[in-house]
This record gives sequence, structure tokens and C-alpha cells, in this order.
Amino acid sequence: MVKRAFYQGSLSSFMSLSADEILGQICKEDYHFDTNILQRNAWEREISILKDQLSCLKEGYILFEYSIPRMGKRVDVVLLYQNIVFLLEFKCGDSEYKKNTYNQIYDYALDLRSFHRKSHDKLLACIMVSDKASAQPCTLSMVDRIVEPIRCNADNISDAIHKVVQTYSEPAFDYQEWAQSAYLPTPTIVEAAQALYHGHKVEEITRTDADAINLGVTTEALNEIIAHSKKHGRKSICFVTGVPGAGKTLVGLKMAINYSNAEKGEHAIFLSGNQPLVTVLQHALARDKVTRAKESGAYCTKSEALRKTKTFIQIIHSYRDDCLSNSNTPPAERIAIFDEAQRAWTKEHIQKFMRQKKGVNNFDYSEPEFLISTMNRHQDWAVIICLIGGGQEINSGEAGLPEWFDSMRRSFSDWDIYVTPQLQDDEYRYGREWKSMVGGLRVLEKTGLHLSVSMRSFRSPEMAGFVKAFLDRDMKTSKMLFSHIKEKYPIVITRDLSKAKAWVRSKCKGTRRYGILASSGALRLKPEGIFVKSAIKEEHWFLNDSDDVRSSYACEDVATEFAVQGLELDYAIVAWDADFRLEHDIWCYYNFSGNKWKKVNDEQKRRYLKNTYRVLLTRARQGMIIFVPKGSKDDITRKPAFYDTLVDSFISVGMELI
Repeated sequence: MVKRAFYQGSLSSFMSLSADEILGQICKEDYHFDTNILQRNAWEREISILKDQLSCLKEGYILFEYSIPRMGKRVDVVLLYQNIVFLLEFKCGDSEYKKNTYNQIYDYALDLRSFHRKSHDKLLACIMVSDKASAQPCTLSMVDRIVEPIRCNADNISDAIHKVVQTYSEPAFDYQEWAQSAYLPTPTIVEAAQALYHGHKVEEITRTDADAINLGVTTEALNEIIAHSKKHGRKSICFVTGVPGAGKTLVGLKMAINYSNAEKGEHAIFLSGNQPLVTVLQHALARDKVTRAKESGAYCTKSEALRKTKTFIQIIHSYRDDCLSNSNTPPAERIAIFDEAQRAWTKEHIQKFMRQKKGVNNFDYSEPEFLISTMNRHQDWAVIICLIGGGQEINSGEAGLPEWFDSMRRSFSDWDIYVTPQLQDDEYRYGREWKSMVGGLRVLEKTGLHLSVSMRSFRSPEMAGFVKAFLDRDMKTSKMLFSHIKEKYPIVITRDLSKAKAWVRSKCKGTRRYGILASSGALRLKPEGIFVKSAIKEEHWFLNDSDDVRSSYACEDVATEFAVQGLELDYAIVAWDADFRLEHDIWCYYNFSGNKWKKVNDEQKRRYLKNTYRVLLTRARQGMIIFVPKGSKDDITRKPAFYDTLVDSFISVGMELI
């Protein structure tokens, strides 16, 4: 039987046990962190308050420290009473009701609503308890069957509970079944990194239902390859593929953590050429480490925490420079995980960079070839894991998948190469023939290395397919998939940016994150107040709270495809400009230069632009609104015709215009 709480039982049992007996059971189950005196005192205070406030209630069920795995957190108390799920978050010693407590308990309710099977149709009531605060009037407000957080002190919790049960009548359900119900989370990459870093298993923080590909299948396939390579002294490279949001980065982080024991000779490192992703993950882990230290009564500076996280997650360029300075020495790592490996640089691009930025004139490798060469320095075994996103190359100088195979053929043909059948899709091949890519190489097919279901848009796994079909102008499939999506995953369109902002704000409660996304080439969104050339600090935009104007919440700064690839929002405003427009139902590609749009004829640049919008349209986990300007008859760079056809196309698949 799964036990998700440190203590759980009937309300009558709770009332009959002494405080010491209850506290003893809670402390016995506290296996995730060392119980400190502050935490113990808080539990004693909570038990005392609840014994007083719940003494008049009958036939309920109570749970202490109920696990919210996706967030790596626990609800202080869950009370199941009168067929309503009450969530209580205590802040013992607080004399005021804080905004972060409000958001915290609301987040728990939203999490249960989305991921806890027996909570999908239950009424969830949030109560925030600041035990020293003054009493406030109890007013009830419900959104999506969640009673928004009620502010209580130590003396009026029972009053709030009575008011809720008198206001709402709910059908009966089995409390113990609720307590044992399946929990099927899909974390953001930031949440996943934090949870994994603190010892949670991938199975604890991700979905395990039959409708999703279990990430454990892919990690186990990689474990088998690593074990085989180590046992037989082989050098191996694995290509992990998947649809946008399927969890490729999560798999990479998990493998890096699994093989972080240098004493076993299995030291691993997670590398990415995606600077925004690396920056956000490094800062998120550092902030979380500081917060957890503070909560446990310890002390840790942010700079100290950041130094530690930078050894776990690094930018590829730093790794490359270190290997250049130690040209004959094998790296400490036996296992290297390269995230978004399709974005590694071509030989020409990196040669120019090394010459102009590093003063290195004789660099004779593409980035894939050099990265493989560093691991090839090991005398016996080594493993490279390449995480590949199909159709996501968005920048000039990116080599794409074929260069990895060309590099292997030129210099490392004795390596074992593990691939998925999906690599044969044109999204990965760049138009190359599969036989020409793999000819003369030791290629082994392993189906477990592909992740086919998006977890980002957990409300509708078909979202990635819809985006692909729409961009491919497969309108029949687009319309069919949109009809499946729209009920669970809202997508609407508007010509008014203020309406777009109001829409995302109305959808987001707690700390659910929203913001504006746009193409880096969307230069004529400037009259709408969207400045794509204005740089953002990703750690502020993706991590800071809603009261910070630098955060995504302010909707003042926009993130382009370069800042957002590999990351995600809960709800997004996707602002669409005339750089990628429909003319006679065919995509046309433009670049704004000087004071006019110029057609893009280069096939590679056209692919980058199409992939830019693929990235933008697959960043939102729960829904999005597409903003298409009306344009202006008086501005030849913003003719209404540039935008109207696109709007008509979206409406034709069933999208609502607001």
C-alpha cells in the first residue's frame, strides 16, 4: 500500500491519540529530511491547534505531511470531511497572512486537481493558517471547484470548515481510496531538476499511467547500454529522441544524477549549448538549496549554492574550453549527456568562433567531432548520450543530426551507435538519405530510446501533433486533432494584446507562470509594444515572482525562441508577426531588414524560421492564446493582409477568436 503521508487515519483515531503518539508517528516517517527542533515544534503546535479546532467534527479523515511529488513538497494537513478535501497550510508564529503562503496552498490544490486521480472531480478547499494573525471575515470564492484560500488563525479554523460544508453539498466518496489514489504528475523541467537533485526518483515525480511512455523505460535502456559498454570496454553513443516536451532533458538530468559517483568510475555530467536553460536550472537549484537550508535552520549563501550546481550542470562551451586546455588528458567524466545535441555547431561556425573569440587558429573540428574526441581519450569505455529534438534547429551554424554521424564516420567508426527508428524521419535527417548517414557505421536500433508522448501539454498529449500538422499545412489532421485538444487544452486567438494579457491572467492562479513569446525576427511587433530586441535575464524572467517587473508575469519583456527553447510556461501568449505568414495557403518566409520585409530563399534559413514557430507553439503546458496584430493600412510593413490569412486559417480548424 502506497503511503503518501507521514500520518493518516480517521478523525476519531486522531482525537483519541495523545499528541506525543501522533508526533512519534510523524517523526518515524520523516525519512526525506532530518527532523530539526523548529520542525518538531511546528508539528506540536499544529497538532494542538487541530485537536482543539476539530473536536466538534465527526467521521472525517486526516493526513499530515501529504506528499506533492511533482513539487518535491508536502501539504501540512489534508482533512477529508463532509466529502470535501480541505488543504491546510500552517505558518506557526506568523502574525500576518503572506502572499507566498496564499500561492503555496493554491499551488497544492491546482496540483491535486491536475495530477491526483481522485481529486479531478472533488471540491478542494484551501485554508492558510497564520496562528498569531488577527481574525478576518470568512468569504468564500470558488474557481474551477477550488475554494480560494481562506485566511484563518488558531481560533477560527472550525468556523471556516463549517461555513464551507454549509455552503457546498458534495457526493460521498471513500476517504481511504482518496488517500491511496494514483498520483500522475508531469513536472516542469525546473521542478523536476529540483526534485531529482534532492533525491526523488524519476518514478516519484512523473506520470506512470498507461497513456504516457514511462521515462523509466528510456532510463533503463540507457542503463543497459552503459553497463554493456563498461563490461566490454566499448565506447558508445546513444541518440535519445522525442516529441517536444516529452522529457528528454529530464532523462538527461536523471542519468547525470544516477552516475554522479566518481569513486565508481562512472562520473557523469549534463551539458547543454542552451545558455538560457543552463542559467535557469543552475539558479533554480541554487535558490532551492538556499531555501531548504533556511527552512532546516542551516545557512547557505546563494553564491556557494551556485558554485555547487555549476559542477552538475554546465554549458558545453565551458566543457570544450577546459578540454582544449588539457588536450591529451581524458575528462573526469565517463558519461557525457549533451542536451539538444542537434544544436551543436558546424565546423565552419566553430572555427570562426574559436578564431575570433578564443584566438585559436588551428581548430579543425565540428563541435560534434570535438566533443566525441574528448570522450575518445579514455582508454577503455565511455558513453555519450545525445538528446535530440526533431525539427528544433533554430539558429544558423547549428549542425543538426547528420554531422554527428559524419563525425563518427570520419574519426570514430569503431564506436557503437544506438539509434531509434524515429531518427529516419526527415525532421531529424535534414533531407539526407538514412543509408548515406549510417553507412559504414556500427548502428544498433533500440526502440526504448524514443519518447513519443509530450508531458509539457499534459492536458492534451496530442498538442505536438497538432502543431506539426498545422505547420505542415495538413489541415484535415489539424482540424481533427484540434477537436480533441480544445476541451482539455484551451487555445484561442485574438487581435488585441490587452485581451491576450487578460486571458492568461484569468487562467493562472497560485504561481502558475505565464508570459509573452515571439520570434526573434518579429520586429514589426514593436508598434504593439513588443520589443524582441530587448534582452532579458532568463533567471529573472523564468524564476522571479509576480511582483517583480522583470519576471514573465509582468508581460513587459518578451522571450524569443532562443530564451525559451527547453523551458516552459503554464500559459503563453504567442505573438505572431509577418516574418512567417500565409500567402495562398503556403508558408512564406521573411526577414525584416532596414525598413522592409525581404523574402528568405535559403532553404536552411527557412527551416530555422519554421522551427522557430514550432518551438514557440510548444512551450505552454496548459493552454495558450495566439496574438495576431490587425496591422495597419497606413504602414506598408504591417499590411492587414500579412496577418488576416493566418487568422482565417486558425479559425478554420476550430479556434475561437476573442
